[in-house]
Amino acid sequence: MDITTDPQKPAAAPVPHQPPGKDGKRAARGATRPGDRIFLGLSRGSGILVLAIMAAIAAFLTYRASLAISEDEANFFTSFEWNPSGIPPEFGIAVLVFGTVVSSVIAMAIAVPISVGIALFITHYAPRKLGGAIAYVIDLLAAVPSIVYGLWGALFLVPHMDGLFGWLDQYLGWTGIFEWSGGAPRSLLTVGILLAIMILPIITNVSREVFRQVPRMHEEAALALGATRWEVIRMSVIPFGRSGIISASMLGLGRALGETMAVAMVLSPTFDINASLLDPGGGTFAQNIASKFNEATVMGRDALIASGLVLFVITLLVNGGARMIIARRKEYSGANA
Repeated sequence: MDITTDPQKPAAAPVPHQPPGKDGKRAARGATRPGDRIFLGLSRGSGILVLAIMAAIAAFLTYRASLAISEDEANFFTSFEWNPSGIPPEFGIAVLVFGTVVSSVIAMAIAVPISVGIALFITHYAPRKLGGAIAYVIDLLAAVPSIVYGLWGALFLVPHMDGLFGWLDQYLGWTGIFEWSGGAPRSLLTVGILLAIMILPIITNVSREVFRQVPRMHEEAALALGATRWEVIRMSVIPFGRSGIISASMLGLGRALGETMAVAMVLSPTFDINASLLDPGGGTFAQNIASKFNEATVMGRDALIASGLVLFVITLLVNGGARMIIARRKEYSGANA
């Protein structure tokens, strides 16, 4: 019997070429060309370098902080004193923690809603030319140096805060938080307002770019179902950009926590915690380091470095918390839309 190929039988499909190696996927992921290997090495080295720099900073701060804290006769976390050059040295960070956290919270409470509103107006309400002009002005605000903000705050903002402070004292002074004794308005509330103006461009720009990435089909589908413009924003735009808003807010909070010169020029520093946000006084980590570093002794500089270590840890915790929030809400991120 002759065995021949049946002309009506389809030919067998060709076997796809497999990359060399045990696993085709592993070979596909690997860098096979010289350019790929060089790029992989540079990328990996950059990541390792960043981790090494962070570890070196943490080691330096920890070592110098341990030298200062070991000589401190007061409680480093609860003391209201700052006299590292005294005999014996006594210093604590209670006032600095309070001032840094309170001024940053005030700044975030003011800046985040306004920034998100501006970003929504630019991307979904304003005509193209008007939106472009507003975006240009916001970009210019982001480029202004902090020393200029400090000069503006000291020479213009502080003298014009009397009216606001008087109004708050008249209608909300009974709470104790907004009670004003009539002193110079160089308080944590003034600092918070100035920080809000400084971080507003950062949050606005990042939120604006996130809102521009919302899929057009999502908005058109909501409009087709009869949703209003606000309902489209509430159901499509904000859920899509929620992780981006959180990231933008954390960037702004990072600047608010570490702002130095602007706070130093506006705040009247005292190592005391006032119940009222309108009374002058208080302090922040960055402001205290900037104002006391030049005249500090070796022990005083180690004490300032110890306070810088606490600010470093607070910043890491804030960033880590933001990453956890974004990871929990990854279903709202643009990558999964």
